[in-house]
Amino acid sequence: MLTISGITVRLGGRTIIDRASATLPTGSRVGLIGRNGAGKSTLMKVLIGEIDPDEGSVEMPRRTRMGYIAQEAPAGTATPFETVLAADTERAALLAESETCTDPDRLGDVHERLIAIDAYTAPARAARILIGLGFDEAMQAQPLDSFSGGWKMRVALASLLFSQPDLLLLDEPSNHLDLEATLWLENFLRSYPGTLVVISHERDLLNNVVDTILHLQGGKITLYAGGYDSFERQRAERAAQAAAAKAAQDAQRAKLEDYVRRNSARASTAKQAQSRAKMLARMQPVVAMLDDPSLSFDFPNPAELRPPLITLDQASVGYAPGQPILKRLNLRIDPDDRIALLGRNGNGKTTLARLLAGQLEAMDGSMNTSGKLAIGYFTQYQVEELAGSDTPLLHMTRAMEGKTPAAVRAQLGRFGFSGNKATTAVSQLSGGERARLALALVTRDAPHLLILDEPTNHLDVDAREALVQALNSYEGAVILISHDRHMVELTADRLVLVDGGVAQPYDGSMEDYIDFVLGRNQPKADTPAKGAATGSKPVQDKVATQAAWQERRELGKRVAKAEKELAKVTARLADLDAALADPARAPKPFAGMAICAMGKLREELAREVDKLEADWLALSEAMEA
Repeated sequence: MLTISGITVRLGGRTIIDRASATLPTGSRVGLIGRNGAGKSTLMKVLIGEIDPDEGSVEMPRRTRMGYIAQEAPAGTATPFETVLAADTERAALLAESETCTDPDRLGDVHERLIAIDAYTAPARAARILIGLGFDEAMQAQPLDSFSGGWKMRVALASLLFSQPDLLLLDEPSNHLDLEATLWLENFLRSYPGTLVVISHERDLLNNVVDTILHLQGGKITLYAGGYDSFERQRAERAAQAAAAKAAQDAQRAKLEDYVRRNSARASTAKQAQSRAKMLARMQPVVAMLDDPSLSFDFPNPAELRPPLITLDQASVGYAPGQPILKRLNLRIDPDDRIALLGRNGNGKTTLARLLAGQLEAMDGSMNTSGKLAIGYFTQYQVEELAGSDTPLLHMTRAMEGKTPAAVRAQLGRFGFSGNKATTAVSQLSGGERARLALALVTRDAPHLLILDEPTNHLDVDAREALVQALNSYEGAVILISHDRHMVELTADRLVLVDGGVAQPYDGSMEDYIDFVLGRNQPKADTPAKGAATGSKPVQDKVATQAAWQERRELGKRVAKAEKELAKVTARLADLDAALADPARAPKPFAGMAICAMGKLREELAREVDKLEADWLALSEAMEA
């Protein structure tokens, strides 16, 4: 059992954790959540002993083996396979001893222990973990120094999982993973034999892996049973109860204050007034469980352009002359498209995104773009390259050179940078705030096409939900690369699989793709998985697939047109109702119109609204089908 008893942590004179307590049973799977900056990583460091609390204590059973990824990624000439095997220090020590031991009794004990810890199956287990995290056989044999920082962190994660500690502590383990590796990790953690504490903003992981949510807010921690969806329901119920209690207390306080004010000066009631004044002083305020200040994402909508925005015809793209990474690319992007790119890291998703963004040129074939097309391209590098000494206002002023200060402030305000936030140094902003600033910068010109490459890495769960809503309100086209499948499912209506040097439409849902990646519900060996690419050929007939997507796009356009017509007529009906309620202040179109004429027009508009609603509903159902 892991017991957190009244711990308080202060950093730089600020209280991060305030008398927090919780008890976690052995074998529990805990999701540690909270807004960015709430102190989740600080609490994790207290658990591993890196930070000593100012007050309170953390207790756990003796000889508990803890596992936590160090901040520095492994490096050197050792291979990923060798690094992972070396993580089991007991196995390595016993194997070394077995080579030199001359005492028969001791040697017998060594071999008995090696069998007990499955030492001889360890190489196969290490290879399976590395494969799950994206390392093929060739990559497992390359030196660590040949990999990027993100891949080295995968090796560190693989080493930690391989060592199987009794208490496994993970801080945002999916940040360096693609969707496929994230799915594998979730499946692995679901059957992990020890106690698990994971900091994550992945809603699906928190729903599918953990059985307890530990919510950190305002320095306090609260336990909730179940996954993330269950936590949200329970938090909403508690918030409603707290709001009701606060309203009742506020009413009681107002009543007491009124009595004291009216009766303090009267001798006959002075004692009663003093008694109520003391009651007021002792009354502890009930704090309503108000949500944290909402994060703001508001993408400016672009001017209309005729489709298509971009067409690729048998295009190839790469970095070295004559060595294309992707070939025979055929893709059409229309103004209302929402496309998610699927495929493991290294297969070319970012390469395709850079081609569409105009950062790479097609080696062969053709790429045609609309003449007035504006593109906003977001990558993690833009977040990391923001000058820490500059403010959001200075960054945006430079980016919007020639624009008025009001226009600059307005764009910042769309993303929550108003008041003092606009003049705060970037170095003082959280990771989520920097990501918002980068998004504000790339959308300053109201792009027709928004390309987002892993936009959620620095965002907490609430911020991700705000981003989903903003994307669904945005009227331009979206190309999305993300390991957050919740975001993909809610925003994308087309899936493209980038694999084997080609990019093909994936004719299936995200659930189909998840089953395919995890090897679930797979057909017989001679029948490819639904929507999967086999070599360079699409599984489904290309013409039929493109026809299906084209039909859906056309329906989507009709739905959007119906929505605009419905909104227009509904607004006109609202103005007419206002004119009927107060003819003297009637809006311009209805000023001076006779009451009987307005009544007749209202009947016509009401019938038109009913018809447009029916048309919109029928089109929406057809598109969904």
